[in-house]
Amino acid sequence: MTSTVKNNELSQILAPISLDFKALDEVIRLKLASKVALIDQISTYIIQAGGKRVRPALLLLVAKALANGKETPHALEMAAVVEFIHTATLLHDDVVDESTLRRGRETANAAFGNAASVLVGDFLYSRAFQMMVGPNDLRVMQILSDATNTIAEGEVLQLLNMNDPEVSEASYLQVIRYKTAKLFEASTELGAILANTSPAQQEQAAAFGRHIGTAFQLMDDLLDYTANAEQMGKNAGDDLREGKPTLPLIYLLENGTTEERLLVRAAIEQNQDLPEDVFSQILNAVQNSGALDYTQVAAKKEADLALESLKNFPENKATEALYALCEYSLVRQA
Repeated sequence: MTSTVKNNELSQILAPISLDFKALDEVIRLKLASKVALIDQISTYIIQAGGKRVRPALLLLVAKALANGKETPHALEMAAVVEFIHTATLLHDDVVDESTLRRGRETANAAFGNAASVLVGDFLYSRAFQMMVGPNDLRVMQILSDATNTIAEGEVLQLLNMNDPEVSEASYLQVIRYKTAKLFEASTELGAILANTSPAQQEQAAAFGRHIGTAFQLMDDLLDYTANAEQMGKNAGDDLREGKPTLPLIYLLENGTTEERLLVRAAIEQNQDLPEDVFSQILNAVQNSGALDYTQVAAKKEADLALESLKNFPENKATEALYALCEYSLVRQA
């Protein structure tokens, strides 16, 4: 099957679950409610910031695709759990990275302080764990708890890689698998479990999530050097300024001129604000070295593997949307 979605706008792609998304908003609103005013305040701030909600969308689409018209109990609640876990990681990430802009507005840590952001992140994690017992299915709990643990390991691995110009492509990809792709994988595998499918289909769904999650992150790392703050909703070049050796930089370190390699090494190793003229030099080198093409090719390989994982899915609107998401992962601008 090939996608029949002509327009790569995300809202059109997700049309098969548009009603589910509205219901998901209500679940999120209800489950985030707290008697502690600051939690309510920060939670509302986060929700109003929006976001694509790709992970819960994947859970709902996979469940709908594999159930093929049948009901999938607990899908909305588990989609909310996935979104809570993801949002908690963002809150903690922004504190660790000292970020000031996300989704086009001040980060929660910039608006409310680091302590409040960390603690509300903890609240989101604990609320997610309260909710994941809902289906009364040990497999669901295992997938979500394992994913949360793996994400934490990925965060620590990334911390170890910070300011290290010797990071290999393999080490970089390991961080992506742990920190980003694992929650995509958990989302799609949960969708298959909630649809009551076979172990083989659950593995295919998990593989789809793993590969499309990797493609999304590779494109994020590419967009850090091509999109502006208005498009990305965060400051362009943040990865470089934070000393993160992502694939475009790893490519440049291996294939750039001697001058470019020395400049990138120094920039990654620096522990202070990167001067704008140095950033501009590196940005120009990244854009003219083939690094972005190399990253794009790597993302396409992952998207192709994701497409291959869908070959045994039933033919329906939800499956078409999953195909379209593979296309979207490679052409999006934010």
